[in-house]
Amino acid sequence: MFICTARISRKKAAAAVLLLGAVFAALILLLGRTPPEPEEPKLTSNEERVAYLQSLGWEVEPEPIETLQFLFPAQLEEPYRSYNQLQLPQGFDLSECCGRQVARYTYAVTNHPSQAEGVQANLYLCGEQPVAGDVFSAGANSFQEPLRPLAEAD
Repeated sequence: MFICTARISRKKAAAAVLLLGAVFAALILLLGRTPPEPEEPKLTSNEERVAYLQSLGWEVEPEPIETLQFLFPAQLEEPYRSYNQLQLPQGFDLSECCGRQVARYTYAVTNHPSQAEGVQANLYLCGEQPVAGDVFSAGANSFQEPLRPLAEAD
């Protein structure tokens, strides 16, 4: 059996306890200050959906062109896998909706910079949370682009 003893004065012991306490307090403060992850808004009404699209910079007609409810597949397969590649840089991920009920709301966009007419915005909700979206035109100059500006998705 090995015994080690040390002789420490009360002042040194008190200083060591205070120093350790200060280190633990600093760690708790630093670790507790991680910013909360931004939570997607809950969109329960048409007015909230329109306001959400406006917050992303899109001016839309106040009523949706089309509303569609469907059961999302249990696994992410084509064409949803490819569509999810458009969603991931925006901070959306369709894999979170697998096997769940999804609603798609399509609105006419009135302020697209490259095309005055024929532009629409799709907004997908799982429950009340936005989970995907895009802006597109199916006309002669067709395109599909992110709903969110990519700088905002970070």
